[in-house]
Amino acid sequence: MEMPDRTMRRQVLLFISILSLASVLCQVSYSIPEEMAKGSLVGNIAQDLGLEIKRLMSGKAKIYTRNTDEYIELSRERGVLLVKERIDREVLCTETALCALHFQIILENPMEFYTVTVQITDINDNSPTFEINEMKFKISESAISGAKFVLERAVDLDVGINGVQNYELKPTDNFALKLHNNADGNKNVEMVLQKPLDRENQEQISLVLTAVDGGEPQMSGTMLIVITVLDANDNAPVFTQPTYKATVTENSPKGTVVATVTASDVDQGSNGEITYSITNTLENVRKVFEVNKENGEVSLIGNIDFEKSRHFQINVLASDDGGLTDSCKLIVDVQDENDNKPEINIMSKSTVISEDAELNTVVTMINIEDKDTGENGNVKCFISENLPFILKSSTNNFYSLVTDSELDRERASEYNITVSCFDEGVPSLSSSVTLTLQISDVNDNAPVFERSSYEAYIVENNTPGLSIFTVKARDADWNQNARVSYILEDSSVNGVPVSSYVSVSADSGVIHAVRSFDYEQIKDFHFRVKAQDGGSPPLSSNVTVKILIQDQNDNPPQVLYPVQTGGSLVAEMVPRSADVGYLVTKVVAVDVDSGQNAWLSYKLQKATDRALFEVGLQNGEIRTIRQVTDKDAVKQRLTVIVEDNGQPSRSATVIVNVAVADSFPEVLSEFTDFTHDKEYNDNLTFYLVLSLAVVSFLFITCLVVIISVKIYRWRQSRILYHSNLPVIPYYPPRYSDTLGTGTLQHVYNYEVCRTTDSRKSDCKFGRAGSQNRIQSEKNILDDPDSPLEVRLSD
Repeated sequence: MEMPDRTMRRQVLLFISILSLASVLCQVSYSIPEEMAKGSLVGNIAQDLGLEIKRLMSGKAKIYTRNTDEYIELSRERGVLLVKERIDREVLCTETALCALHFQIILENPMEFYTVTVQITDINDNSPTFEINEMKFKISESAISGAKFVLERAVDLDVGINGVQNYELKPTDNFALKLHNNADGNKNVEMVLQKPLDRENQEQISLVLTAVDGGEPQMSGTMLIVITVLDANDNAPVFTQPTYKATVTENSPKGTVVATVTASDVDQGSNGEITYSITNTLENVRKVFEVNKENGEVSLIGNIDFEKSRHFQINVLASDDGGLTDSCKLIVDVQDENDNKPEINIMSKSTVISEDAELNTVVTMINIEDKDTGENGNVKCFISENLPFILKSSTNNFYSLVTDSELDRERASEYNITVSCFDEGVPSLSSSVTLTLQISDVNDNAPVFERSSYEAYIVENNTPGLSIFTVKARDADWNQNARVSYILEDSSVNGVPVSSYVSVSADSGVIHAVRSFDYEQIKDFHFRVKAQDGGSPPLSSNVTVKILIQDQNDNPPQVLYPVQTGGSLVAEMVPRSADVGYLVTKVVAVDVDSGQNAWLSYKLQKATDRALFEVGLQNGEIRTIRQVTDKDAVKQRLTVIVEDNGQPSRSATVIVNVAVADSFPEVLSEFTDFTHDKEYNDNLTFYLVLSLAVVSFLFITCLVVIISVKIYRWRQSRILYHSNLPVIPYYPPRYSDTLGTGTLQHVYNYEVCRTTDSRKSDCKFGRAGSQNRIQSEKNILDDPDSPLEVRLSD
């Protein structure tokens, strides 16, 4: 019975090593009975570890355990350990008397961990049971007193005083019960014949074996023993040795013969035939091993796993047909094979770390476990090279991943760190895990514009709000720190704030025109735009933007000479003796646009006699192209169009009246009729427009009003015609050449006498000196008709 003794020694040594390691890691131990209700108090972990409740909260204290089932939970708010699930010691610890839960308390910021051990004590919640309900014996009547018969032991899942403590056999007429204590604490139960049997008196005997434990309350179990009395068989089988030893390598195939046990019986016939059987009550033995009933070979029928069971004790029984038996022990040691990879357990990890983290900042804590032993269980771990991290071994099988150099998110925003662990077995086994670590951004980069300066063009007369240009800045940071806003810096253009000229979209950097620009007023201006990120504190940079206004052909040519007046008629006088190329006058025009939009050309659009005059394309000079004759009409009307070179072209027209005559009275007579014609045409146009605008009754009403007005005006004119008002003579001043070209060599004086009907033939005469118009005073009756202005040319 050495197996239980060795198991207990290993458990005690393991517990002592755990206690010694815990002293380094601040271990705390508790002891609780099994079957405690859910939520029951285990211990005040905060008080026992000397921690404050707020430290448990801020450090996100949690329980780390390698077990898949968690029986203990941590209440951060109270700082206590509570029972999370009902604990059945017999389920949790099937093979060991000492049962404990081992886990770690993990805290972050900074990372700390503490080892906690919770001992689970047994209560008497299981009664002794026998694997079989009935055991049968065939005993010869010749059996002598003192003959021993091995009985099945009862199994009680409880331990210590709660386990099986005693057996009782009733009735005790022929047999007595004998117990043998083993080194593992179990008892071998034997039934000893005290009184010889008499088959003729009693052929079959029924006994009851009762197993009793020592718990409170006391519990028991029973098994029926049926004895069939046979004729004489006075020799029991005997094993060649009481204890056999064997070794087997884990993962050996099924059917492998582990050992062979041998027993002999000196009886003859059927009383000497031996049958072998395994009497172990623990299922783990019967599921793994079997014995050949005839030859005693013990072989494998299940899988051998060194990590689950390192030793087996097999109890083999040899029985003859007479019911006599003998027993022996087979101790099987399991040899380890390197069949387990290292297990990498992440105790605690950070998925995000700031790029300004200090050196030696703990990122992840790792626990390594290899279930193999010796060199097969020695593990070494590594990470990839050229990473700003290193793997440090803090204690046995515990590693910390810490920063080894400065981090830069703009250079690497994420790291995939592969942790690889290798054992020292042959062949070596390994495992790896990849940790993904995000580098959080710090606002350490200012926005940078794509160019050092910008130039943009916009055509004048733009629509307010028009998009002119887009400035773009990029920030190497991330998220909010890289969110760029654009701000128009305060400045002035010609004393006016630049914000009244342009605006900048804060999100997109699009520059909009606030007003419509006029090239003739401003041709260019510049300002500065600042790009600012959303970090705290924000970083910024600025750039200069120059806006160039482009000219648009938005101004038609303006005629400076001859001046077009609304109430007077201007005429250039050409003598009938004028030669070819005679300079009549010069049309002078300007265009306030620039470039080709201001290049002017002059063309003769209409003329009374197109064969008589021409206009210089570039200089606007009106000259005769043939000799003037007496047949040419005195009254010549020229329409000159002035065009610029823009796209589309703009133009202006000017009417030049030319008088072909040698004397001034001749000019007056001709242009008087011209004035009347104009008056007549104007009145006709007025009536046509008025007649189209008025409908139905309004048309008749307006017609009556017009007729009434005409009658009134006619009566007034008749009164003036027959009146005796005096006529004031008008003497015009000297008339000179307007252009100073010398074409008019002499000064002429004219005397004009006006009649009472002169309101229809008023004259305007040019002023003296540099003035080039001869204009008469208006009629004293304030006649609305246009006066005549005559320009004389020699």
